[in-house]
Amino acid sequence: MTILARPAHARMGELALVEPDSISWDSFVDRHPQGSLLQHSAWGRLKAAAGWDARRLAVCTTDGRLLAGALLLTRHQYGLAVAYAPRGPLFSADQAANDLLLTGMMRLARRHRAIFLRLEPNITEDQSMADQIHTWLLLQGMRPERTIQPRSSVHVALDRPSAAIFAAFSKGHRADIRRAERNGVQVRVGNDSDLTTFYAIMQSTGTRAGFGIHSADYYRAAWRLFHPRSRLLLADVDGRAVAAHMVFADAHSGRYLYSGAHEDGLKMGANHLLEWHAIQWATDVGCASYDLWGIPDALGQAVGADDVERAALELAAHDDPLMGVYRFKKGFGGRVVRYLPAYDRVLIPALYGLSQRRMG
Repeated sequence: MTILARPAHARMGELALVEPDSISWDSFVDRHPQGSLLQHSAWGRLKAAAGWDARRLAVCTTDGRLLAGALLLTRHQYGLAVAYAPRGPLFSADQAANDLLLTGMMRLARRHRAIFLRLEPNITEDQSMADQIHTWLLLQGMRPERTIQPRSSVHVALDRPSAAIFAAFSKGHRADIRRAERNGVQVRVGNDSDLTTFYAIMQSTGTRAGFGIHSADYYRAAWRLFHPRSRLLLADVDGRAVAAHMVFADAHSGRYLYSGAHEDGLKMGANHLLEWHAIQWATDVGCASYDLWGIPDALGQAVGADDVERAALELAAHDDPLMGVYRFKKGFGGRVVRYLPAYDRVLIPALYGLSQRRMG
């Protein structure tokens, strides 16, 4: 564990900014209530293969106990960079630790000549510390921005019997799952040799639905880096794969990240059956919830709105390309959640507007 800095105030000597090894860091992420798949060292290695530089920063006590930290990604272009903590940082109840962590992240971002530092806390608006963290970040000169990861999602609670989870699904979803089983859709766990089939289904889905996908190497790396806490599920009909899901689990939640289906798979309810199997897997590996990962943000905003505002937001959501995705996800009986926004600390103001436009 490399010591990078100590605080220059009254608590000198009690805290240190360090770069922990991957084992210590991942153990900390798993224990931390804000811990996420996107803060694991494996996510850093996945993004490093895609052109990002990944560094782990943490604040520890004199006895080596980690209090706060972040997996910080930086990406370079034309001699400049952007710095980003996906679903992070992981904050402490000790405010001095948070102060030192933010100082360290800004120092590292400046060293990389980053135009801005972006944080994206893994904290939903309904959590007790949300207002406190939001206010503190604003006082540190951070500005709220659009998130890169989905700001609104659906979370399914898994801390109950399997029968109760299934019973909470919508009537239509339960019927689609049973129909898929009656029609001979069989779900199997894929292995390395099935990744080519998975990618072909992703290509077909992306072309039909008009969205971009990652490379075959990216999906292969994601599956391998997180295994055995990654699972490839395929739905077969008469020996042919018609749909596939690649899902993940951290210590807290299952994560529904990548999926695709052929037209006949959609018609037969294969995606519904795959999702049910994914939820059962997440339950089996000890997850407390299952994150369905991304719905129209207007629906997340509507949760805490008054009746008039809620009606307007729900109407606006109907034009969102993700509305069909929302109907699929909401049918699994979860609750709509909304995360805090992203927060940017602008480090090179003259280039910030241009960098935002390029990010899109």
